[in-house]
Amino acid sequence: MPEPNVPRAPAHILVVDDEPKVRLMLRRCFEGEGYRVTEAGNSAEVLDLLGKSQFDLVTLDLNLPDVDGLTLARDIRARSAVPIIMVTGKGDTIDRVVGLELGADDYITKPFHLREVLARVRAVLRRSAATTAAAETTAGAPAAADRNVLAFAGWVLDPAKRELRKECGTPCELTTSEFDLLVLLANNANRVMSRDQIMDGLKGHDWTPYDRTIDNLVVRLRRKIEPNPERPTLIKTVRGVGYTLTADVTHGRG
Repeated sequence: MPEPNVPRAPAHILVVDDEPKVRLMLRRCFEGEGYRVTEAGNSAEVLDLLGKSQFDLVTLDLNLPDVDGLTLARDIRARSAVPIIMVTGKGDTIDRVVGLELGADDYITKPFHLREVLARVRAVLRRSAATTAAAETTAGAPAAADRNVLAFAGWVLDPAKRELRKECGTPCELTTSEFDLLVLLANNANRVMSRDQIMDGLKGHDWTPYDRTIDNLVVRLRRKIEPNPERPTLIKTVRGVGYTLTADVTHGRG
């Protein structure tokens, strides 16, 4: 086990923007807070860097010269679970919603205030660190320890290992927030949960008045676990109230 008094290395942030002035501004902002920073100005640089280095967070401008930022976000998510904060100057709600559905953890609209950028970066890094710490604790637990798993509708959900797989063993990749939402719904199966209750249940997440995260999370989750996401049968909307997982959930050991 690591020594408890050994300090963690500073978080490594990849800043992706085609404007050198913006990259410099964000570099100075992040380095001033003690973070490590690497810059990229196009998608080719991003994919090359992701293959060579480990990052704790990516800030991704949607308006890149060589590829649409949403396409790049999809490519990043296919390679890595690194948290992504999207940066857009369009003020286009559709772009932001699609970005969140692709697996981005948050977004920032240009022009932005550096204090807001830092607040969102810190919030996403805290959530990611909490998830990593939980996984490390689980990995260090005795091999004989029992693990409770949740089974429903052909899915097996293992909260301790933070895994979702089909009964046949095929894994399903979920982002941190998607996984936490599914665990919450599964533990409250056939109970209608309001958006406020869901927010309260997802402890460790920093919600702001700008978040539409609950509805977007549900949409993303449906696309991954529903037979037909357009006509959901597992995660049902209760109009004017919230959501419920309409499946019989059984508890067992992993």
